[in-house]
Amino acid sequence: TVKELINLLPGINGIIAGLEPLDAEVLKKSKLKVISRCGAGMSNVNQVEAKKLGIKVFSTPDAPTAAVAELTIGVMLSLLRLIPEMNKHLQEGNWEKRVGFQLKGKTLAIIGFGRIGQQVASLLAPFCCRILVVDPFLKSISEELQHVSLENALRNADIITLHCSGEECIIGESEFELMKRGTFLLNAARGGLINEAALRKALDDEVVAGAWLDVFQKEPYKGPLCEYKNVILTPHVGSYTRECRLRMEMEAVENLLTGLRK
Repeated sequence: TVKELINLLPGINGIIAGLEPLDAEVLKKSKLKVISRCGAGMSNVNQVEAKKLGIKVFSTPDAPTAAVAELTIGVMLSLLRLIPEMNKHLQEGNWEKRVGFQLKGKTLAIIGFGRIGQQVASLLAPFCCRILVVDPFLKSISEELQHVSLENALRNADIITLHCSGEECIIGESEFELMKRGTFLLNAARGGLINEAALRKALDDEVVAGAWLDVFQKEPYKGPLCEYKNVILTPHVGSYTRECRLRMEMEAVENLLTGLRK
């Protein structure tokens, strides 16, 4: 909590940070020289205030790439083939077969084409998908991919997966209205990118056939999406593989030592 950090940090020059709130108040009352974030996201660190105070800020953006991309593909297949639903039925003693969808040949929109978005596209290559890329900062793209507007992607995609930065909502009520009926939506990026109330309406109206959220505006999440059988919820575990955590933690320590030596 903020109170705990304010009490802890005055005697510390460097910190390996998780998701604790390193806001302006905390930073002003600390004697930090280095913040080494163990992870890629920096929304919990007030970087403007850190710069004003001369605090060096590091992160580990490369380490989670493979782990998040692999989880995205795994959940995508689970959603399409209704695996969690059938598993639940069978564990309850019900032999109930369900007809799902193949990933092969689907039109897939990747919103945000940084490290993770690019890795997702690479892993999708064997599935022969048509891949639409939405990224306003993208300067060039391979011939196999199509760089399109968000509106174009929403109108044409069978599956939409979010891998962009920022906290501003980009998928709200008007965006769901553009989607094809039966679209699948995945978010492993930031909790604020999707308006939850609008998502629930899209699920109720069967515009969205299934969704996966690994990130939420408020965590731990205990909201109404827990009631939807066609929604997979995971507790912000995109980077939670042994290989990824080891690499992230080692990089975070190296960044901290580098910052303190300078």
